Amino acid sequence: MSRTQKPLLWLAALLFLFITSLILIFPERSLLAAAHAVNIWWDVLFPALFPFLVIAELMLGFGVVHFLGTLLDPLMRPVFRVPGIGGFVMAMGFASGYPVGAKLTSQLWDQKLINRVQGERLVAFTTTSDPIFLIGAVSVGFFHNPGLALILAASHYGAGIMVGLVMRFYGKEEPEQPKASAQKKSLLLAAFQAMHEARLKDGRNMGELLRDAVRTALELVFIIGGLVIFFSVILETLTAVGMLDILYFELNALMSALHLPTQLSQAVVNGLFEVTLGVKAAGAAAVHIPLLYKVMIAAIVISWGGLSVHAQIVSILSRTPFRYTPFLLARLIHSIFAAWLVLILWRPLQPTAAHSDFHPVWSALHLASSIHLLTYSGAVFIASLLILPALYLLYASVKWLMRRIHYS
Repeated sequence: MSRTQKPLLWLAALLFLFITSLILIFPERSLLAAAHAVNIWWDVLFPALFPFLVIAELMLGFGVVHFLGTLLDPLMRPVFRVPGIGGFVMAMGFASGYPVGAKLTSQLWDQKLINRVQGERLVAFTTTSDPIFLIGAVSVGFFHNPGLALILAASHYGAGIMVGLVMRFYGKEEPEQPKASAQKKSLLLAAFQAMHEARLKDGRNMGELLRDAVRTALELVFIIGGLVIFFSVILETLTAVGMLDILYFELNALMSALHLPTQLSQAVVNGLFEVTLGVKAAGAAAVHIPLLYKVMIAAIVISWGGLSVHAQIVSILSRTPFRYTPFLLARLIHSIFAAWLVLILWRPLQPTAAHSDFHPVWSALHLASSIHLLTYSGAVFIASLLILPALYLLYASVKWLMRRIHYS
């Protein structure tokens, strides 16, 4: 063990000893926070993530991901500087939410389909919330206003794509993953061949694939649930002992300088630790606070993801060489872009300020697991794939214009 690692180890041990002491001092509040987090995990996160994790694992085993990767390679490489297989990761990440993008990216690394820089780019812009959470939990469950779903989705996923365009300039000094050797056969035929070769290489039968997919999905979902509970308890105990007062004071000063209501500081602090708690606090803020500010804070919290999501990503990427710093910077950029897009799109989209008739508990519990909301995830998946040609045309147009300016 190096000299620099020893102090960090002691610091971590003291930190966890302190947290354990707080849980023992405030057992009732800790238990209530844990029970509340379990409800959120079971009612919202489990039904939103589990089906997509199983489907993603099956698509990898059957080679469908390799098929899409070959088809999307001419679009993804020039726009985002990642292999075409990253298009599937983007679509699944947008449709199923964090941390599915990181999970799929780590699997691509295991199969040697991407290098370290490409993996860091992918994780940076494919880590997003899912439509079920944005609509069922946030818009309806916490804000009681389904009219906010469109602006939240447009700002969140639009900012994610903008992060991807920014991250294409990251790691320019690193060597890129070489393209597959050019062949005379058509792109579609090459895609089918890539799917066939991937299926033969996998070798598992249908029963083995389904069993492994369910087991892997359950393992990841339970890890996510444990981290959500852990950070919820930490936040509750730190609040009980008053250790967050300094953070509230500094944040109030910053929000005053930005002309934002200081009453929303609780939502920001909660969202720093756990995204669901932060968005819920934003939705429950005082009625006199303009809805625009509440939605901006919610967009920031959702794009940041909370330390709970950060811990999920770190745990998934721990067996890869991907670094945490690019992901952290991307989350900060994503939050800024999302708030900026809310401000820009607010007037054109004209969200209704009227409260809906949905009861908050009923909405969060039943709508999140409703089969109807799964169609929105499918729509986001398809839209993510369809937007790639538009982004490529925009990229090609800008490149052509720059070339014309250069030669003129």
